[in-house]
Amino acid sequence: MKKVLLSGIQPSGRPHIGNYFGMMKQLVDLESEYEVYALIVDYHAMKSVQNPKEMKENIMAVLLDFLAIGLDPKKAIIFKQSDIAEHTELAWIFETITTMPYLMRAHAFKDAEAKNKEIDVGTFNYPMLMAADILLYSPDIVPVGADQKQHLEIARDTAEKFNRIFGKTFKLPEAMIMKDVAVVPGTDGQKMSKSYNNTIPLFAEYDEIKKCVMSIVTDSSEGIPKNVYAIHNLLRPASELLPLYEEKTGKYKELKEMLIEDLEKFIAPMREKRKEWEKRLPEALKILKEGSEKAKKVASAKMAEIKEKIGVNINI
Repeated sequence: MKKVLLSGIQPSGRPHIGNYFGMMKQLVDLESEYEVYALIVDYHAMKSVQNPKEMKENIMAVLLDFLAIGLDPKKAIIFKQSDIAEHTELAWIFETITTMPYLMRAHAFKDAEAKNKEIDVGTFNYPMLMAADILLYSPDIVPVGADQKQHLEIARDTAEKFNRIFGKTFKLPEAMIMKDVAVVPGTDGQKMSKSYNNTIPLFAEYDEIKKCVMSIVTDSSEGIPKNVYAIHNLLRPASELLPLYEEKTGKYKELKEMLIEDLEKFIAPMREKRKEWEKRLPEALKILKEGSEKAKKVASAKMAEIKEKIGVNINI
């Protein structure tokens, strides 16, 4: 049997190249080697999206994104979190064995607390739902960005604690972090993130690519502009890039123009494929429905095992 790989993406806005290189690309590259679960985590997105029309559009957008990057529904299971009730059911079970001080160590909670935000329960319990998302499907590896590694560690801790209390039930998944793309820089030099408004959208049109690249922050004291180079290095190896950048030392406009052209070559085929899938939306939605049905069988079987372990199954 193939090993299992699982990862998810929130339907909370347009994906960017950081999402692609940090997680999405691995799903496509490994779908022949692993049994891939590609999860649309719509309940997680409720923390930021609370408009039903926007949520529906975002869910369909992520589905089209998965198909446009080349994920093959014959090899990968594309499904939606909210279609599988076992996710929230297992999250509650995990919450009963998890302490508040433990969850107060989570980065998202600490960040919200540091900003004096009024913290919702969803933000506080977020790691438990993520643990359920992961552990229901017994994955061997989970591709995550460096900033998400803690969530996988929490999932592993939770699995170990459950196993100690109720007997061995959950596999401990390993994080898969691609070293070269652990953190993709945004146009301002910070981590590329929708919340920082510093992204290069994955399916951007040429003019938008140009606008984003030209806005990349450069330091006049740099021979090689590190932010431009770091993004360019996602598309070409250092052996190709370094001679070009050294040849054009200080010529930031020319280097940015090179990056624009390489990004357009990279994005254009996926952009066109996505437009084709937009015309085949009923077929795409059928893929999502079938994927959720397959995932449901796996999740239901695992939940039956869990219920037996915790003693809520009573057979007369």
